[in-house]
Amino acid sequence: MSILSREQILEKVQRGESLAGLDLSGADLSYAVLKGADFNGADLSEAHLQNANLEGADLRNARLDRAFLFGANLRGAKLDGACGEDVNLQDSNLDYACARGVRLPHAALLGSTLEHSDFSGSDLRRARMKRADLRYAKFDAAVLENVHMERSDLTGATFKDADLAGAVFTHAVVDPALAERLGRP
Repeated sequence: MSILSREQILEKVQRGESLAGLDLSGADLSYAVLKGADFNGADLSEAHLQNANLEGADLRNARLDRAFLFGANLRGAKLDGACGEDVNLQDSNLDYACARGVRLPHAALLGSTLEHSDFSGSDLRRARMKRADLRYAKFDAAVLENVHMERSDLTGATFKDADLAGAVFTHAVVDPALAERLGRP
């Protein structure tokens, strides 16, 4: 359980203090303004960050097991090395996010926007990305086994050396090179 109350966390963010490495598991930060906050290496397992504004926040190496980030704004956030099972990022904005090497198996990204984000080298197996905006996102060398990208827009997205075994792209918008790789006409 979090070592700090919601009010203490918000005060620290407001003063520009770092929350790096702290145990913030289970904290309720829903609807909070956390722009540019430093959560590097923090434990945010089971934290509630619904509709929180985390634009430009540093979540590198953060622990996110079962974190609830439904509708969160993570535009331009740094997520490199973050990990967690069953993270809920549904309807979230991850445009321009840097998320290289994340391990987020079974993440819910339904209806989310990841335009121009970088998920290179990430493990997103079994992720649910239906109806997602993945335009110009990078998934190079990512593990995308059994990922669901139905009805998603993958225009300009790259998948160089990505593992797409069992991936589902039904009714997705894909570039000709990806369509050929998937065996589509």
